[in-house]
Amino acid sequence: MIRFESVTKRYPDGTTAVDGLSFEVAEGELVTLVGPSGCGKTTTMKMVNRLTDPTGGRILVEDRDIATVDPVHLRRRIGYVIQQTGLFPHRTVLDNTATVPLLTGWPRKKARARAAELLELVGLDPAVHGPRYPDQLSGGERQRVGVARALAADPPVLLMDEPFGAVDPVVRDRLQKEFLRLQASLHKTVLLVTHDIEEAIRLGDRIAVYGQGRVEQYDTPASVLGAPASPYVAEFVGSDRALKQLAVTGIDPGDLEHPPFARLGEPAARAAGRLRADGARWAVVLDEEGGLHGWVGTEEMSGGSGGSGGSGGSGGSGGSGAFGASGARGNVSEHARRMEAWVPVSGSLKDAFSEMLKYDAGWIAVVDGTRFLGVLTPAGLHEALRRTIGSGEQGVPRAEAEVDSVPAD
Repeated sequence: MIRFESVTKRYPDGTTAVDGLSFEVAEGELVTLVGPSGCGKTTTMKMVNRLTDPTGGRILVEDRDIATVDPVHLRRRIGYVIQQTGLFPHRTVLDNTATVPLLTGWPRKKARARAAELLELVGLDPAVHGPRYPDQLSGGERQRVGVARALAADPPVLLMDEPFGAVDPVVRDRLQKEFLRLQASLHKTVLLVTHDIEEAIRLGDRIAVYGQGRVEQYDTPASVLGAPASPYVAEFVGSDRALKQLAVTGIDPGDLEHPPFARLGEPAARAAGRLRADGARWAVVLDEEGGLHGWVGTEEMSGGSGGSGGSGGSGGSGGSGAFGASGARGNVSEHARRMEAWVPVSGSLKDAFSEMLKYDAGWIAVVDGTRFLGVLTPAGLHEALRRTIGSGEQGVPRAEAEVDSVPAD
């Protein structure tokens, strides 16, 4: 979709902002340009919509050299979002959002209907926010309007220059999540400039790590973290890059363990006897369709005072004494407890680790929708991370990476 061919930008005073830049952005891909201030990343972006022109090389969008395209026509086909949003203060939110469709000749009614649709898409009620003016909005709301306006004419390419840099960390996190949700449904080709490696890792399908006017490495977040191309890249991504990899490493069902389970409708006495015979002190509780319901302690089902599996799954630390005098009663459903610590299989190892810490849990349940897949333990999480780092260093898929294990004492 976007291709840079030996692109250079040199100013009359001899300053070289971009030097021999060559890389390609695939259709529907989100690429983050990250690096220190003055490294050329914003200049790169401005050359794509011809706010500045290169002094050498070519930039192609949809296989067409943009130097041959009228700049005004080009810019109307490219959405542009900047840190301060650039909203017109004298126009309502709805009219701000409808700006580009109106400029391209859309009827006013159609443009405003499109604007209302997009405001709703970015989480703003058009009936509430549409009549307001920019100074009546919070910083996060203005940023959402900026994104909606950039999407209004349905451009194939979206340029974003530090789009979430002017808001506080809580709002920034919320906006990043919202934008990822939008991108998952819209599949725009996006170039996003940031100086924050955490943001680049979280948002990018691929990352271009800039040095001074040059791209030092262009690869997936996992590869940049796992196998930095140079000492400069390693220093830039930080000494804690192994921890950063938690955020870009998905949960692999092959890393899950499969604890004992009991069914909701199963008689408690039978379930307790079966589990105790296997030496289990706790079990995951599933419904008849294999959906996760909760957990239960074996001794609780057998009528004792009972040990606990922990708050939402700490791995079962209950006692293993004889059955309680009262004996087991009813079905498993009467003894089951709520499962607090769980993550979707679509989540990351960072999500799983965060839930473990939040609930002080010795394991975390993993689900696909409501279907229980297994549990991830700290040991399994550590092994998955080591294998991911190894795959980057060895240049092989994660499943094929070889890692050395330290024998247990």
